[in-house]
Amino acid sequence: MKVGLSLPQNSRDGAGGWPAIRELAEIARVGGADSLWVADHFFHRAPDDEVGLHEPFELLAAVAAVTPGMEIGPLVAATSFRSPGLLAKMAATLDAIAGGRLILGVGCGWHEPEYRAFGYPFDHRVGRFEEAIRVVRGLLDGERVTFSGTWITVDDAVLLPAPRRRIPLLMAADGPRMLRLTARYGDAWQAAWFAVPDASFREQRSRLQDACGLEGRSGQPDVFVGINVGEADDPHVALDAAAVADALEAWALEGVAHVQIGAWPATPATWEPVLEGIQHFRRAADQG
Repeated sequence: MKVGLSLPQNSRDGAGGWPAIRELAEIARVGGADSLWVADHFFHRAPDDEVGLHEPFELLAAVAAVTPGMEIGPLVAATSFRSPGLLAKMAATLDAIAGGRLILGVGCGWHEPEYRAFGYPFDHRVGRFEEAIRVVRGLLDGERVTFSGTWITVDDAVLLPAPRRRIPLLMAADGPRMLRLTARYGDAWQAAWFAVPDASFREQRSRLQDACGLEGRSGQPDVFVGINVGEADDPHVALDAAAVADALEAWALEGVAHVQIGAWPATPATWEPVLEGIQHFRRAADQG
């Protein structure tokens, strides 16, 4: 099972400035993490709080240049924010920069305030996602794509230069329509954020398996899970190496392919026990 970390990218207190991000990326690489992830939002806005985030694809291009060998990806890119042609082009370019290390996480978006603020339509998000991902998958597979839908039209669209490989699609999904689309197009499924495996996760996974059956897919996409470490979010795992190792072992027993850890605030001090926990988990797995 692979394990990655979510990088900071917000505008508060300099936590998401490039020097801090680069330092954490290097700490993660040296500490043995497999991957690094960033979110795709203009901002998070609540009645009493507002915080902005750096653009993920530009940030990941910089991260890729200083983290050889690590996988990278948006967690997850909202197809609402970019046309499918632009999203596919950006992904192909980023994967070329990274030497084939991109996992393209995608979703239909959810935070309505940023849609209103920047003039993106918030209606029919799943329907729009379905049309977008059909085009994105075709372009990333090196096809010439002609498609006319309700919201998206492309005519003999193609990516040149062509992608160097088949870039994997990681699809965030919970509802029945999104799960069907994940079964149809996804190489991997992004579950929600958890602490340890519970009934909610298992019910979600069961619904994905049902969706695969409805799509006539044998087997299922790889399962990716985000886990919160520290006290910033619930449910969460304690910021303790042994607790992190135990949680990772539990997810490995569930057959999960990749865990992404969000440890906040993201600082060298908070990442030290997380990386120690990853190392404990791997040593135990090697011995078992």
